[in-house]
Amino acid sequence: MKIHWTIAMIFALATGSAMARDASQDAKFILHAETAICSAYEEGDGDSLRNRLTDDFTLTDSKGAITNRDQEVRAVTQRDPVYLVFKNHDQKVRMYGDTAVVTGVTTLQGHTASSTFAGDYAYTDTWVYRDGWKLAASHASLLRTR
Repeated sequence: MKIHWTIAMIFALATGSAMARDASQDAKFILHAETAICSAYEEGDGDSLRNRLTDDFTLTDSKGAITNRDQEVRAVTQRDPVYLVFKNHDQKVRMYGDTAVVTGVTTLQGHTASSTFAGDYAYTDTWVYRDGWKLAASHASLLRTR
């Protein structure tokens, strides 16, 4: 009997944390976290943003510029730019165990000190499970300006 229990424990440990979680619940959590990230950009809440990103997070924006977590948090906290609208829609989540890929469209409207902007951007977000779901990478491509 002890051997069966030992084998069961080894199997449970070997299958990883993804087996213990429900993929549909993870997808719902990720969509909720995506909404919270949008709110952080709108509200200038750098702490909320920082808590949802991996330490090595990277964003490739629609102009090809690459920023890291600290740069994004600083921009959000300083509200440069100011986002009046930062909303995701038409999202699809694909789960791959401890990794998830989200595709969708982000609608932005805002301003910097010298200009205004508005547009729709196709995006791809890559999430990883590391003691909770964290956004590891994001990429955006301009679809159209308004």
